[in-house]
Amino acid sequence: MILAGDVGGTKVHLALYDLIEGKLKHTRDKQYPAKDYPGLEVIVKEFLGADKVTAACFGVPGPVRDGRLRLTNLPWTLDSRELAAGLVIPHVFLINDLEANGYGIAQLSPDQIYTLSEGDSGQTGNRALIAAGTGLGECTLAWNGHIHVPYPSEGGHADYGPRNEDEIDLLRFLKQKYNGRVSYERVVSGMGLTNIYEFLREVRGVDEPAWLAARIAAVPDPNSVITEMALAAKSEICEKALDMFVSAYGAEAGNLALKVLSVGGLYVGGGIAPRILEKLKDGTFLKAFTDKGRLSQLLINMPVRVILESKAALLGAAAYAEAHAAELIAASPLAATVKM
Repeated sequence: MILAGDVGGTKVHLALYDLIEGKLKHTRDKQYPAKDYPGLEVIVKEFLGADKVTAACFGVPGPVRDGRLRLTNLPWTLDSRELAAGLVIPHVFLINDLEANGYGIAQLSPDQIYTLSEGDSGQTGNRALIAAGTGLGECTLAWNGHIHVPYPSEGGHADYGPRNEDEIDLLRFLKQKYNGRVSYERVVSGMGLTNIYEFLREVRGVDEPAWLAARIAAVPDPNSVITEMALAAKSEICEKALDMFVSAYGAEAGNLALKVLSVGGLYVGGGIAPRILEKLKDGTFLKAFTDKGRLSQLLINMPVRVILESKAALLGAAAYAEAHAAELIAASPLAATVKM
């Protein structure tokens, strides 16, 4: 039995997998509100109950150093050795959450991925993964001649680069709001959509109807309302906010693709993309993605795919745990898809 975890600032998603005939088989999973618990170990013990596992891997937001991580959005410090001892699990691994997503791609079936742009599917080489959710994650999928090996980054925290007058004024608005530096995560993430909405309302003076303000005030997450009203074409300010958001998302995806030279394709992951898939299809994302001046054709030739499967990070974490706990390639049916 293998335990996989996707740890975020908002929720912790845990799942159990069996390995049957070389393939991971989902047994059960559950999500927990992270802020209701003092640490990960307590959540895992509650989830496992009497079940015993031989290996566990947790995808975590942030850079892991020597099996240890201090989370930025939660007052938790995670250590793989302490978790292994406290949970009595022989093998426990901590990897970056986008790294886990990257390993998960190899476990997905064609119906769990939507192709936004075919590009030139005959190209072989690096791939890239970008994922907007609570934050903005980015990852390189380096081609080693046999498989794509995920390498995590903190590219989502790079300086935000505006491309037009609206985005220049958005940057000024956010510099004032955050009292200084603005990263891409402040624009392309859950908080980013809300930031853009507030900018349109407070700086551009786009009307916020009373009924909309009331609906937003009544829910814990304004993005759910903004997205719903935008996709239903029921609110001008929501439509404008989502349009700016998707354009910025595409532009930063293109930036990542250039830096990685992802001729093998770009993957769009995270929790937001599947919810706004219809908007991603309308050309706004791809227009910004390919708008790279003299190198536009390079981007046009790159396939762009959206990950629809919400458990991609869990699948990747489970594959990583199995392959690395086995230690020897010959002992691991999944090792061919995971760097050893």
